[in-house]
Amino acid sequence: MLQSMTGFGKATREIANEQITVEIKTLNSKQIDISLRMSSIFREKELDLRKLITQHLERGKVDVSIAITNSNEKSTQKINATVFQNYYEQILQLAEENQLPVPQNWFDIILRMPQVFANEEQILDDFEWQTILDVTLEALQQVKEFRLQEGQTLEKLFNEKLDHIQKLLDLVSPFEAERIEHIKTRLHEGIQNVGETYNADRFEQELIYYIEKLDVNEEKSRLQNHLDYFRSTMATESSSGKKLGFIAQEMGREINTLGSKANHSEMQKIVVLMKDDLEQIKEQVLNIL
Repeated sequence: MLQSMTGFGKATREIANEQITVEIKTLNSKQIDISLRMSSIFREKELDLRKLITQHLERGKVDVSIAITNSNEKSTQKINATVFQNYYEQILQLAEENQLPVPQNWFDIILRMPQVFANEEQILDDFEWQTILDVTLEALQQVKEFRLQEGQTLEKLFNEKLDHIQKLLDLVSPFEAERIEHIKTRLHEGIQNVGETYNADRFEQELIYYIEKLDVNEEKSRLQNHLDYFRSTMATESSSGKKLGFIAQEMGREINTLGSKANHSEMQKIVVLMKDDLEQIKEQVLNIL
């Protein structure tokens, strides 16, 4: 079953006075590309978290946000008394040296200065980290379910486009016989207009050679094989994006060759329609895991 690389998952858990929220968004990418937004206290666990995400998502651009909201009204910030006092003394000294009055709002001024506030040191305990992992796993599961749903939508689209290419391919055969007769007639008329005598046997040999060069049976057969292979790959492989991309490229080669050999306006129209369907397939294959 196909999986898209587009996904979304969000999970929340409350422990003690904290609420842990993990949000994961994924988009298509050739490789796994993980971007983490989280508190600095989790940095020592970053490699473990990246390994966990890679095991579950395999490929894609992954944006992960881990937020912890503290419901305790007590602030984790404290005023650094030493820094505050130092700023105050500097204000008094500058005022005295420059014979200026001390600003009435000196207290507000100091509170806005750098490093006046200092966060209390936070320590990550094992229970909190395990909870974060559990919430992350829940969000990852949602992403995988989302990817499967998107994959089903894309599989339906691919089948529609493949069916249409198949119908167009079936339309080629009637025009092949018509094309050969048209070529014979045109060559005969050309020779007659010249008014020269010619060797009929040699003419037939050249005509056969010319028609063989325009034969498209091999291209039709290979294109049919690629259509069947695309369908079977969708049905049997879960991480098939790259493989489906290669098959689509091969389909494009056969369709292009078919167009170059067409030498018939209706066949060329069919080829153009095939290319339109194939381009839509190629565009969406980039989203497949």
